[in-house]
Amino acid sequence: MLDEASLRLPDTLVRSIGQLMIEKNLTISIAESLTGGMISKQLSDLPGSSQFFIGGVVCYHPRLKVQLCRVNAATIREHGIVSEAVALEMAVGIQQVAGSDISISTTGYAGPSAPELETGKVYIGFAIKQQQRVKFFRFDGNRDTVRIQTTMSALGYLKQYLLNLDS
Repeated sequence: MLDEASLRLPDTLVRSIGQLMIEKNLTISIAESLTGGMISKQLSDLPGSSQFFIGGVVCYHPRLKVQLCRVNAATIREHGIVSEAVALEMAVGIQQVAGSDISISTTGYAGPSAPELETGKVYIGFAIKQQQRVKFFRFDGNRDTVRIQTTMSALGYLKQYLLNLDS
């Protein structure tokens, strides 16, 4: 379980992402559900982020996932709101809406939840140029720790991608 100090994101992670995004002349958009804008906040807090951060949406309710992120309502009915399929459609949809090179989406259960919901179950979607991927995680902890672990994982994956990308 994470302690209070662990809930802060390392400044170096976010700063290095910003530098890499600018160096590689890439743009990014974000569609957040369980993280509630945490990823967007981290990116927009950087001075000069307007050079690469197009924007983000917090789409908690299924209706907004459909309207703003182009998630098919049938996908939600068939797979559930917290699913690989929804995370993928959120990432692809916000990438298309924003016209960004890269997009990230988050969906999951941060808790506390009803017993039938799996607190800590998280899907993070990535649309990177023409590539699409969803990563599944099962995090431990309370609502805050699940959300910060999701944010850190999404940004960590983004940084690794950027470091391995040939300009």
